[in-house]
Amino acid sequence: MSAKTVIAELDRVVDNYSKRVALINQPLTKGRAYTFVMQHRQNTRQRNSVLKLRVATNCPEWDVKLGILEACVEEIVSDTEHGDGRPHWKVLEDLGVDCGMKRKDITGAPLLPSTRLAWRAWDGLMSNRHWLLGLMANTCAERSNIPGYGKGEVRDKGWFGNENRRWGKMFGLNEVQRLFFGMHSEADIKHSNLGWQTVAKYASKLRMEDEVVDACEENLIVWEHYLDGIAKAGDEMDRQMRWRKKVA
Repeated sequence: MSAKTVIAELDRVVDNYSKRVALINQPLTKGRAYTFVMQHRQNTRQRNSVLKLRVATNCPEWDVKLGILEACVEEIVSDTEHGDGRPHWKVLEDLGVDCGMKRKDITGAPLLPSTRLAWRAWDGLMSNRHWLLGLMANTCAERSNIPGYGKGEVRDKGWFGNENRRWGKMFGLNEVQRLFFGMHSEADIKHSNLGWQTVAKYASKLRMEDEVVDACEENLIVWEHYLDGIAKAGDEMDRQMRWRKKVA
């Protein structure tokens, strides 16, 4: 399998994922948005301060290692290239406050069972595996945030590009308040390109073409489970609070 064919297979897997995940394709609700903030703020911190660093540790290629570390710094310490100097998890926390959430409810939110299970699954997929497979775990879901995958506006704008529009309409947010989705539209192109281009360079060389594609598929199965858990909990919040507004 050539490097070009590997990339085509990875694109196919991400496209299928983007077309089937409920949180991406179904209407946005207030409950789903609030639950996303509470879970994904913590998930961003965990993946970038623990799991992705393990991938960097296993990686023998110095330039790739530095690229992983630089991406982690943007996520958990400070992003001045795509944002305003806040780390991504803090931008998401502030987004929740702008949407009407109490900060203490965001910072004190318990993990959903589905989130806890996803962390365990990613630990197995990222901690003790070949660095190229771990790198795929780092970047495959970020790929769905950019244009070219899924259907409709998601394909045209990317998942987070479409969320930028939907959250603005749902909560009446201005462009600055929607920074989390705007910065990721740019940052995720950079971060996911690191994975895609590195795969193109090393998969054939290391004869790991099939393993890389399998790793992409396995990780997106976990991501789907994680996001489905957010959707389910968000729907329950909508029911309890009697929130009915939806944005397609």
